[in-house]
Amino acid sequence: FAQQRALAAACAAPMAAPAATSANAPKETVYVNNLSEKVNQEEMKKSLYAVFAPFGPIIDIVHFKSNKMRGQAFVVFRDVPAASSAVRQMQGFPFYDKPMKLDYAKAKSDATAKLDGSYLAKVREERTAKRRAEREERKAGAKKEKAAAPKAPREEAADAEMAAPAA
Repeated sequence: FAQQRALAAACAAPMAAPAATSANAPKETVYVNNLSEKVNQEEMKKSLYAVFAPFGPIIDIVHFKSNKMRGQAFVVFRDVPAASSAVRQMQGFPFYDKPMKLDYAKAKSDATAKLDGSYLAKVREERTAKRRAEREERKAGAKKEKAAAPKAPREEAADAEMAAPAA
């Protein structure tokens, strides 16, 4: 808890942050990258809350420890100005000895959609199924490319030796 208080105090202090250049349009959800992978999930969520709470009300914090999502989190604010302020001021902030990288999320978060009434579970399930099918299609295509790739001369010679009957 002492570390969380120190982080919150550091956030409250004015700091000169580099200008945030975002590839995505401002949204209530902030994508946080370059997080320490050594901190357990609950501790990370509490620490993220302590660091980002001074910027405005936080609706949700999503942090996974899976291989695909490790070192990443999403912080969902109630409004866009709070998220914008957090992105501007916390860009590069040293968090567990690593500088945070922040951007706005690409898509609207489920928490935000539920608040404004536009959340549809069916649409989310369809989107998830579509992404899963695309991922499987890419894997199948990669396997075909690997199988169709021409063999190196060394491999062809080894195959010929194995195919030849022993004398």
